Amino acid sequence: MKILYAIQGTGNGHVSRAKEIIPILQQHGELDILVSGTQADIELPQKLAYKFHGFSYIFGKNGGINYWKTFKQMDLIRFWKDMRSIPLEKYDLIINDFEPLTAWACKMRKKESVALSHQASFVSTKTPRPRKKRFLAEQILKYYAPATHHIGFHFKSYDEFIHTPVIRNEIRELNPTNKGHYTVYLPAVDDKFLLKYFHQIKDVQWEVFSKHQRTPYKYGNVWVRPIENETYNKSLEGCAGLLTGGGFEGPAEALYLGKKVLLVPMWDQFEQICNAEAANRLGVTVVEDLKKDFFEKLKNWVYHGEAIQLNFPDETSTIVSDIVSKFKK
Repeated sequence: MKILYAIQGTGNGHVSRAKEIIPILQQHGELDILVSGTQADIELPQKLAYKFHGFSYIFGKNGGINYWKTFKQMDLIRFWKDMRSIPLEKYDLIINDFEPLTAWACKMRKKESVALSHQASFVSTKTPRPRKKRFLAEQILKYYAPATHHIGFHFKSYDEFIHTPVIRNEIRELNPTNKGHYTVYLPAVDDKFLLKYFHQIKDVQWEVFSKHQRTPYKYGNVWVRPIENETYNKSLEGCAGLLTGGGFEGPAEALYLGKKVLLVPMWDQFEQICNAEAANRLGVTVVEDLKKDFFEKLKNWVYHGEAIQLNFPDETSTIVSDIVSKFKK
């Protein structure tokens, strides 16, 4: 069986999930891997069959997307050429983790594909949304990477085709302890902006993993480091809590480890706002504004916040096997 696995390269969550899914897919057939996008800090150990520019949101430093840089790096002509160059006819099964080139190539050529992603969970109206309706944002989420079949991941199984998160084996194998420090991953926020708040909570050590730094430095009670997988995992293993954005995999891993979590969703990113709404319903602390009441909520979370531990069973192998079995000839 010939399988194509297409992965979105914006953000680290898609690649982290792929690291668990790829070895399982390789057990079921001959696998080719496609990645498009330019914003992931984690690399796959496997060789890629295709690497494309694709579409990527460029993170800003003020808690949102840098739309100007995002617009500048878009190339619709290149996107069209790359989309047409993918030899879909070679494959018996095409699995897509929110990757738009392959998704639209399949749609235009009327070829079946399976959306296997967190974003696929939003096909269901049962998946949590904020009270304020956002029609355009819903349409973007729906049509960014269309598919004919959907398998979603979320904090809870909100619908029959939605499963709990894929937790990396390297996270499952950690021995979580509480050494008192706090781990921070806010890729859309400048670490220098955060320092002024962290310095005011002097009896706490902060370990910040920054998308905007290439050289580690220590300033007072704050360590700032570039993003590196093993160092981040070690920090997460021993932290008292994780301060992070409104992504999916990062909060899910911390919740699995029994860490308390503070979410700061990007203010203009609908998916993250939805994730924050879902997490808040589970009891996770959410801060919507980095300026208005951020410090008070941060301080309250540090001294009074509580951890929530959720059961995320390892179902990845079963999910992938079920998909493969439906497409075997």
